[in-house]
Amino acid sequence: MAAKTKKAVVDSKKQFEAISKQFQTFQILNEKGEVVNEAAMPELTDDQLKEIMRRMVYTRVLDQRSISLNRQGRLGFYAPTAGQEASQIASHFALEKEDFLLPGYRDVPQLIWHGLPLYQAFLFSRGHFHGNQMPEGVNALSPQIIIGAQYIQAAGVALGMKKRGKKAVAVTYTGDGGTSQGDFYEGINFAGAFKAPAIFIVQNNRFAISTPVEVQSAAETLAQKAVAAGIPGVQVDGMDPLAVYAAVREARERAINGEGPTLIETLCYRYGPHTMAGDDPTRYRSKDLDNEWEAKDPLVRFRKFLEAKGLWSEEEESKVIEQAKEDIKEAIKKADETPKQKVTELIKIMHEEGNWPYNLQEQYEIYKEKESK
Repeated sequence: MAAKTKKAVVDSKKQFEAISKQFQTFQILNEKGEVVNEAAMPELTDDQLKEIMRRMVYTRVLDQRSISLNRQGRLGFYAPTAGQEASQIASHFALEKEDFLLPGYRDVPQLIWHGLPLYQAFLFSRGHFHGNQMPEGVNALSPQIIIGAQYIQAAGVALGMKKRGKKAVAVTYTGDGGTSQGDFYEGINFAGAFKAPAIFIVQNNRFAISTPVEVQSAAETLAQKAVAAGIPGVQVDGMDPLAVYAAVREARERAINGEGPTLIETLCYRYGPHTMAGDDPTRYRSKDLDNEWEAKDPLVRFRKFLEAKGLWSEEEESKVIEQAKEDIKEAIKKADETPKQKVTELIKIMHEEGNWPYNLQEQYEIYKEKESK
């Protein structure tokens, strides 16, 4: 008698195909700067479109100058941003001033456009405590160095906003590598369970330092990880500023209307190294891959779109570039003039005076004497 064919508990191939169909990349502008999704075009005025371009150009110059300053020894830790301007700038442009920003270490541009003075951003890079002191009215935490830790913090901030009845959201960023961290899952799960007004953005630049995204996760998209937390997930062309803006703006509307958090994966690429601390991307990325993504440059794409509408010119872009260079020159000068950080100051701002343990008091006295000489 022939043995019965045992039916599989789950048809995994069919299951994954069904999931894949739900996470198609959302795009409005193609690589030529042409509108391919008219129905999804966000309601932005001509001035707003130009402002997004201005900020992206300014940020590209800031990245170039920051790399040079780092090589000169005038900056400390720095993570290049070129290639991710649409993901960073357009996502931030979709927010409001009252929203709370929780950036990763590559997300200094969003902090600057949220209100952090440029010279303080340079001080942050140098490890100076003043670079982490947000000015009054700037709702943000300093960039998180621990991979993915900001996701848990964002869930907490968002829940606090909900409890206080604020019509605002907490927005956080991480890279593709951050989605492999436990904090990522805990953050989106907590926020989803409490319908906290949070927007979780994953900037998938394809390499967590040197590890390809295909190696660190079996998931076909990172956006689909939202399903396990019971929250919406969307994959966006991260080199398309209009698509990024539209996705984040919609997520914000959902959040302030009490519909909970959203996970947004932006497909982008960092043109430079992971950080300036010795990483060499030529060891793990091919020239062909670099060329493929350079053809998708968000500045080139958006420039073509604006020029076709008669909203942008080489003259206007030159003005932005010169303004950025001048601002950077003044900001680094101000950073240089800021008094050097003292160990005694660090102890004072980290611990409540009068309740120091004896060993900290001893250290304070030692450094106080050294600094007085």
